Amino acid sequence: MTFDRRRFLGRTLTWAGSAVAAPAVLRVTRAHAQEVTLKMHHFLPPVTVGHAKFLKPWADKVAAESNGRIKIDIFPSMQLGGTPPQLFDQARDGVADLVWTLPGYTPGRFTGLEAFELPFVANKRALVNSLAVTEYAQQNLKDELKDVHPICVWTHDHGLIHANRQVKTMEDLKGLKLRFPTRLAGEALRALGANAIGMPVPQVPESLAQRVIDGCVVPWEVVPSIKVHELVKYHTEIPGSPTFYVATFVLAMNKAKYEALAPDLRAVIDKNSGAVAAGMAGRVWDEQAIVVSDMVRKRGNTITVIDESEAARWRKTTEPVIENWLKTTKEKGLDGEKLLADARAAIARHEKAA
Repeated sequence: MTFDRRRFLGRTLTWAGSAVAAPAVLRVTRAHAQEVTLKMHHFLPPVTVGHAKFLKPWADKVAAESNGRIKIDIFPSMQLGGTPPQLFDQARDGVADLVWTLPGYTPGRFTGLEAFELPFVANKRALVNSLAVTEYAQQNLKDELKDVHPICVWTHDHGLIHANRQVKTMEDLKGLKLRFPTRLAGEALRALGANAIGMPVPQVPESLAQRVIDGCVVPWEVVPSIKVHELVKYHTEIPGSPTFYVATFVLAMNKAKYEALAPDLRAVIDKNSGAVAAGMAGRVWDEQAIVVSDMVRKRGNTITVIDESEAARWRKTTEPVIENWLKTTKEKGLDGEKLLADARAAIARHEKAA
């Protein structure tokens, strides 16, 4: 057999070219698999529990389950500009792809969600409320949240009164300048005799330090991140459920961005939406309530739990807030009685199941 050097070299070069080209083919194939980077925007610092123990783990879970094809960059502390009340519209308008916001920052806009923020309606536990408001939202809030793609809604655990003097009774609230987070919490505080002042939570530390306010109404979770336990020494809990107040939160996505995702990537987002995401958030807030209250107690601050008879006085005194809300919903063409009944029923169901 005659050795054909030219044919051998030709075949060798062909094989070598194929070997070199193969990785390039693989790279092209991977490049065609859609990869998306999403910008998430919110109003609190990265050291806060909401960021570190909910939003980042949620973003990491989405990234892992998409095999890295979805990457979520988080911009805390309003780093993309604007103010906390503008966050919902930033998701609507595409300024951010995802936002975490407090609907209470835009009073009267999210009337349906306010059913959970009424005084002495919500449960003491965040998990119960979060699963309940998820169910409620699916039934009642499609129109209210139609401008965005909702990932989840949830609430924190029971809110407390943190002040520079001890609060044991309604009379102790008279004239006390207290920051409130939602319209209805403000109305409830006024009904109880306090001087209620609205402001976003990032403004609380400076306002406490400068004596613009005497205290604030926030859940335990947020206390360390805004140094409430260092700026005031007294903390007042309302016993049992229903509790004095909670605030609702929304994690929302720009609709066009969601709809532009490949179907399998939308499925990853969907899998981590609704009760799954709300449950993650609710558990975090409940866990932190125990951790932070223990820390505050060990620090030497005074935690007061008002007695049941006093709590009954507070419930009775704040009933006009609910009555006024029902009147307002009727004026807006909404069935407030049904919304409130649905909220209470959902809370009761999840309280039994939790």
